[in-house]
Amino acid sequence: MKMIYFDMDGTIADLYSVENWSSRIDGGDVAPYLEARPMCDMTILSKLLIKAKAQGYGVGIITWLSKSGTKEYKRAVRQAKKQWLNKYLGVKLDEAHFIQYGTRKDYVAKDKKGILFDDNKKVRAKWRGTAINPTEQNIIEVLQEMLK
Repeated sequence: MKMIYFDMDGTIADLYSVENWSSRIDGGDVAPYLEARPMCDMTILSKLLIKAKAQGYGVGIITWLSKSGTKEYKRAVRQAKKQWLNKYLGVKLDEAHFIQYGTRKDYVAKDKKGILFDDNKKVRAKWRGTAINPTEQNIIEVLQEMLK
């Protein structure tokens, strides 16, 4: 199955605009992950992803956990990110990977040559499939064109 993958932080969830996000995360607070606003219209995104699934695509999340913190904190981050997705993304995921910070995302993806939306240049450079920078190409517009 051809997959469409999304990073979360800086791609669909605007973590970096949450006030004091970095110091709060360093202090063990998971709330910034919940407070992040969507970076696109999630209703439209969800409808497009439902259409993509009807056309045979799978939908997945591959997102890093916090750079630091205990196992318990990382478990809480994983839960917070899942809560965020449940709140904003109205589509059943075929894959969801909440992985250690810095892990190559193509290592965990089932479709190594799938489509990845990710704001991180280094991640995109190592991705084996199509990697799209959501700060340069609008996710909604890319999917609308792809699913015509």
